[in-house]
Formats: sequence, structure tokens, C-alpha cells
Amino acid sequence: MEKISKIVVKGTSQEGSSKKVQVFDPPMCCSSGVCGPNVDPVLPRFAADLQWLKGRGVDIERYNLAQQPAAFAGNEVVRSELAERGVESLPLVLIDGRVMSRGEYPSRELLAEWSGLDGKAPKTLYTEAVAELVAIGASIAANCEPCFKFHFDKARKLGVSHEDMLLAVNTAQGVKDAPARSVLNLARRILGAPEVGASDSGATGCAPGSGCC
Repeated sequence: MEKISKIVVKGTSQEGSSKKVQVFDPPMCCSSGVCGPNVDPVLPRFAADLQWLKGRGVDIERYNLAQQPAAFAGNEVVRSELAERGVESLPLVLIDGRVMSRGEYPSRELLAEWSGLDGKAPKTLYTEAVAELVAIGASIAANCEPCFKFHFDKARKLGVSHEDMLLAVNTAQGVKDAPARSVLNLARRILGAPEVGASDSGATGCAPGSGCC
């Protein structure tokens, strides 16, 4: 998608005021950016930035044109942008109904400034290399061989070590194995057989009783 505009407005806000951030995405399968073989590292970074804002009390709303067209049609500002510039105006970021950026995803620092948060926003740890490690883990969880090969190659080109990729693989496999091990143990309990622990199945990633799965 061609970027049609940089950040168009620098907003200010009163300290401690409550802000609403609305994001109107172009049509896509999901906002995480890690589904499918071609990951845009900007998307998981931006999703992490929104989660960071939400954790600091900012009201977040996010809409996908492919899945929630009514939200676009029901917002006068968004309708006007689409009528004037078309889908190239997306993603569109509004703060309290005011357009702050169009055509690209702003940085965490700008989001923090527009939301009236005190201090400089810390830089996100979600780098392009980290995004590829997450995608490698997701490939294992999804049993997607082409996805794994694609993200392995991208991670290698970014300088990610085989050791770090293997850690991502093992963690993903451990999380993936946990529910299967749980139902297996249910069956073994009912049948009067000893339960199987994580060490027995070779899985790692979910500690017993952690509640992660």
C-alpha cells in the first residue's frame, strides 16, 4: 500500500485527560500481522503499542474494513476521508475524533504524545527480528511448513541465531503440546493409568498449574 501522508497533525492534550484512540485499518485478515507467510513487522509493533496505551488507561478502538465495514460507514470523519482519498487514506488514526495520521502507522512516541501521557514513551522491544521469532513460533503452532521456511529465511537474513530460533520453536511446541497432554491425562485418569508429565512428552513452555493453556 502506497503511503499518501506522513503524520499530518501534532496534537496536545491536558495532563491526565482521558483520550480515545480509534484506528481504522485497511482490509486484511487480522491486525496482528503474523498470519500468513508474509509478515509486515510494522503491524505487530503497532499492536504492541496500542496494548501499551491501553495498559495506561487510554481507550482503544480498532476496526478492520474487511470485517467491520459498518464502523467505517458510521463514522462521518472516516467517510469523508474515504470519499476524498479512497482506501489509500488507511490506516487512519483518530484521537477524540480528530485525524492525527493517515496512510501509515505512527510510532509509540507519537501515540503517547497525542494521548497526553507523561514522559517519553519507552521504545518497544518488538523489533523486526523479534517479529520473525514470533512468526516462527506461530508456524510451529499452525503446522505450516511453508510459513516456517519463509520466516526461517527472513530471520537468518536479519542475523537471528539458530539457537534463538530453536528456543522459539521449543517454546511454541511446548505451548502447543499442553492442551493435547491435558486431554491425554484426562483419558488416562478415567482409564486408571498414570498421568503423563511435560518431561515425559518432551514438551516445554507451560509450567504445571500456570494456567497458560
